[in-house]
Order: sequence, then structure tokens, then C-alpha cells
Amino acid sequence: MTAEHTRLVAALRELRAGAGLSLAALAERTAYSKSSWERYLNGKSLPPRQAVRELCRLANEPDGRLLALWEIAESHWSGRAVAPAPAPPTDESPRPQPQEAPPPAGTGRRRRGGSRLLVVLASAYTVIVGGAAALLFLLLPDSEAQEDEPLPASVPFSLAPQCHGAACEGRDPMRLICGLGPDTLASHRTATGAHVELRHSKKCGASWARTWGTEIGDRLDVTAGGPTHGVRIRNKDDAATFIYTEMTEVRPGSTVRACFRPASADGERECFEARVGGAATTTRLPSPPVASGSRE
Repeated sequence: MTAEHTRLVAALRELRAGAGLSLAALAERTAYSKSSWERYLNGKSLPPRQAVRELCRLANEPDGRLLALWEIAESHWSGRAVAPAPAPPTDESPRPQPQEAPPPAGTGRRRRGGSRLLVVLASAYTVIVGGAAALLFLLLPDSEAQEDEPLPASVPFSLAPQCHGAACEGRDPMRLICGLGPDTLASHRTATGAHVELRHSKKCGASWARTWGTEIGDRLDVTAGGPTHGVRIRNKDDAATFIYTEMTEVRPGSTVRACFRPASADGERECFEARVGGAATTTRLPSPPVASGSRE
């Protein structure tokens, strides 16, 4: 599974967990079977675009972010199936093959007979194996038809987070499966209409910020008293979906702060903070002065 596919799966599972939808409920309320949803949510196959849209509809979630992730994952998924282009013809003439030395006298008939026997045996083996494979394929049950079949115990319910605490510092929350069912510590709507949320994963011991409804050039930073991690809206694709900062390590009681800086020259920098483990609140802070050496 590619990193892009992993990110999509994590987002789908986060959405499903937040909406409290079981596989059976998804099968009842969408056009896709229980076994299909099991494959989509465990990364065994890429879901159709319409399946992503239906999950967003059931979870009352705007589908822009998920569809953008799907587009990226689908492009990589389909790219793997493209056969490489044939090599261009060259003007080099084929190299002469060295001729084998003639067999010793009296052995020619035995050699030809042995080769012929090997060809017959190989052909028979191919037919037997191919027939067995075809028979096995025909006898296997159709997983799509058995919608009510219980999932095997070996199927994991969730993808395990790939980091914790300091190991998550400065890393992607979606790629490391920390974005699966996180808490929203606080939310804020900026003067420009952008939305900002402070997110926290207890399993990962880390927090990050995300934003949507942005404009090209907007910037979002997050810190919990240590390093500051930021993200800038670079193009229209970023502006059309959810954009995340990297993670920062937190502990119970840590204060996480996010600052949003709009692209417009006259836009005011807006900051707010929340405490890990407390009730979800939004505390607006006075806009700090922009440091002369701040990184874009």
C-alpha cells in the first residue's frame, strides 16, 4: 500500500469512527457491500470515488478533503498498473551467437529424444497446474455475494499508530496513522472565513492543527512550547481541501497554540490555544508581532 493510499485509508477510518458506522450499517445505507467496505477500510483495495462521497454524506462531512486524497491515491494506484513503454529500436545489429559444438558420434538420437521428453513433460505440467488453478477459481465463494458473512478474526479493526510522543515531532499525522479518531481541542473561524482546528491524538501523544476554506498564501503554525511547525497554502488544490501541519509532542496539561496568518497584506495574524485534557475551548490571544526572521 502506497503512502498516498495509507493516508486515504486513515482518513476514511477516522470518518467512519467519528460517525459510529459499522460495516453492516455502511452496507445497508450505501450501494456497496459489507465485504467491499471491509476491503476499502483495511487498504486491501482502493474504493470507488462514489463510495468516498457516500461515506462523507453519511458522516455529514464535506467531501472536498477526502476526494482530494482519493484523487492522489488513485493516480498512484493506477500508475502502478501502467506497463512500461517498449524500448526504442536501435540500429545495432544482433550479435552472432556462437555455434554449439556438434555432439559426439552416436549420441544425437538420445539428445533429441531427451529434449522432446522434457518438452512433453513441461507441457503436461502446465496444463495440469492451469486446470487446477481455474478449477480453484471457479470453486471459490464470491465475497461480494456473502454480505452477511462475519469478518475473520485476523482482520484488524484499526491501523496502529506508527509513532508516539517525541517520535512524532515534526511528522505527518495522516501518514503515521495518528489522524485516526483524534480529539478536537478547539476550533476557530478567522476573519477571512477560514476554519482552523487544534487536533490531538491520545494514542500518539501529539497534536497538530488543520485548516480549510483558505486562500493561496495563507499560513498556519502550531506549537506546544517546543518547535513550531507550519504549513502554507501553496496552490488551489491546497485551498480546496483540508491542510494539516506536522505534529508536535504533547502531554496531559500541555497548552497547544495555533496561529493563522492570511495571505492578504492587511490581514491580521490570529492565534488561539487549548489545553490537552481539558474541555474543548477556544481562547483567542492578542496577535503576536511577526518576527523579522520568521520562515515562510
